[in-house]
Amino acid sequence: MLCAYSDKCGMSKSGDLRMSWHRHHGVRTGEDLTLGERAADKMRNSMGSWAFVFGSVGFLSVWMLFNRNTGFDPYPFILLNLVLSCLAAMQGAILLIAAKRSDQISSELAQHDYETDCRSQELLTTLQADFADLTRQHARQNEQLDEALTLLKQLSPAAEA
Repeated sequence: MLCAYSDKCGMSKSGDLRMSWHRHHGVRTGEDLTLGERAADKMRNSMGSWAFVFGSVGFLSVWMLFNRNTGFDPYPFILLNLVLSCLAAMQGAILLIAAKRSDQISSELAQHDYETDCRSQELLTTLQADFADLTRQHARQNEQLDEALTLLKQLSPAAEA
């Protein structure tokens, strides 16, 4: 059975539950994000991938191969060292921005969980009160039934006589 709010509760139309925060209604995504937040997400996803690692290794290999002894940056590759130092400095800042975005996502999920827990607590309190009312009604009905049976037993011998 599909959720009435299938777009919001994480279920696709086929009934599969998506467990990605990208689809979680408690986390802002898409157009709700600022340009910086979208850029941080893209940078985090690209820099933290095997494609980035292999691309970097390939770039370094090609650079060193073509600049062995005669290129515009011969060994000891001073320009390459400068580029890598700048890349490391920028990458550190970008990773901090991405970590801040990840913390923001975690915070939004925690807030959503807290709100859900509060609603659940309210529901449990209501259910406990309703259950207590039903228990009292059941006890009263049992008492009334006992009284009716007692009266019936008293009237039964009188009716036989």
